Amino acid sequence: MTDSDFNSANVARLVSEFRDVTTRLRSEVGRIIVGQDEVVEHLLITLLVGGHCLVTGMPGTAKTLLVRTLADALGLQFDRIQFTPDLMPTDITGTDIIEDDDHGKRSWRFIAGPIFTNVLLADEINRTPPKTQAALLEAMQEYSATVRGNQHQIEKPFFVLATQNPLELEGTYPLPEAQLDRFLFNIILGYLPLDDELTVVERFTTETPPEPVVACTNPEQILAFQHLTRQVPVSRQVGRYAVELVRATRPDDPAATDKVRQYVKFGASVRAALFITLAAKARALMAGRYHVTTEDIDALAAPVLRHRVMLNYFAEADGVDIDNVLHDLVDQRAAA
Repeated sequence: MTDSDFNSANVARLVSEFRDVTTRLRSEVGRIIVGQDEVVEHLLITLLVGGHCLVTGMPGTAKTLLVRTLADALGLQFDRIQFTPDLMPTDITGTDIIEDDDHGKRSWRFIAGPIFTNVLLADEINRTPPKTQAALLEAMQEYSATVRGNQHQIEKPFFVLATQNPLELEGTYPLPEAQLDRFLFNIILGYLPLDDELTVVERFTTETPPEPVVACTNPEQILAFQHLTRQVPVSRQVGRYAVELVRATRPDDPAATDKVRQYVKFGASVRAALFITLAAKARALMAGRYHVTTEDIDALAAPVLRHRVMLNYFAEADGVDIDNVLHDLVDQRAAA
């Protein structure tokens, strides 16, 4: 797909196709995953803009099942890494081995690791030390892995969907800020309401198991959707709104709210403004619109910013969490 394909007739068709596919994806995922509609929407946005996502939640909240189900619905190659304290970087990227041919001549051969896939589930990423966590950085940013000085390209589309348990749980390692910033979203996967939890119990203990998930798309179509997303226009007014919202997370900025000045140690960087604008484009397309509104920006502020804004010790002392600060910021910006 090229920019010349974006005339008015093609745009209408592509927007309609985008919405139809995402609606079918939600339906397929919903046959396995009960509730969590907003979480599924955020995961779809991540995948359709070519980003990476961090999913945070307590054990038993179906983080792994959710990611695996979504990969099946996308029709993409899927692989999983269970992060453990003894996992080594080469367990992720792969390694070179020496082989003898029929004539007794030795040569190096690269054995690709699980990172060479379309959808990579990095399960419990914060249960492995930072040295191994850092092995994902190059792949997430450069779509490549360097082994023994040789760079190996990872074919697109490529998504890292990482799950982590809250840091309060025993045996976890906080992710370095440099790696956190590579994730488009940090999604919080909470407990289900009572009725939804009852449905899960009935579905997986007393009913016939659901039919396998049907793939709704393919790699070529996803790449086309990623290109379409970047063509969605954003007015200067809306773009300025996104930038000002991000700048307001910095306690020394004139636009910072009282809670930001009181509880925030470090605000978000310009990468947050880039990501929130790109994600808002995908959200607009999923709603059948070919333009971005300030409501799209507000709706995505928390998952984009919650892992980029660092609170100080006053917040911990007063029992204030990051979502409380961000929701207050969005409310005040929207009312201004």
